[in-house]
Amino acid sequence: QVQLVESGGGLVQTGGSLRLSCAASGRTFNSYAVGWFRQSPGKEREFVAAIRWSTGYTKYADSVKGRFTMSRDNSENTVYLQMNSLKPEDTAVYYCAARRSDYVPTTPDSYDYWGQGTQVTVSS
Repeated sequence: QVQLVESGGGLVQTGGSLRLSCAASGRTFNSYAVGWFRQSPGKEREFVAAIRWSTGYTKYADSVKGRFTMSRDNSENTVYLQMNSLKPEDTAVYYCAARRSDYVPTTPDSYDYWGQGTQVTVSS
């Protein structure tokens, strides 16, 4: 069984930065893709970024390109989402998700395992 635990959310002003962490346990993730998604009230869960663990290949939503960076730490079995130049529209609950995959899915229903989420609030 795969467990994912997010942390690092909080309240930040427009233009500020946060770094989210997703600690994974239950297995090694060399054959996995890990994604970040976000959901705000009344909206569908949307793709933010994803990484192919084995190669470090990353993919980003257009709305966060150039501002967010996803990375992984093999020794800690943890992925990170560095979020810079935050905007009020980035406010949401952020979730990490994982699936065994040779590619990098961008849709929520492509992922099998989910964390509990962490709230990010960007004030204007």
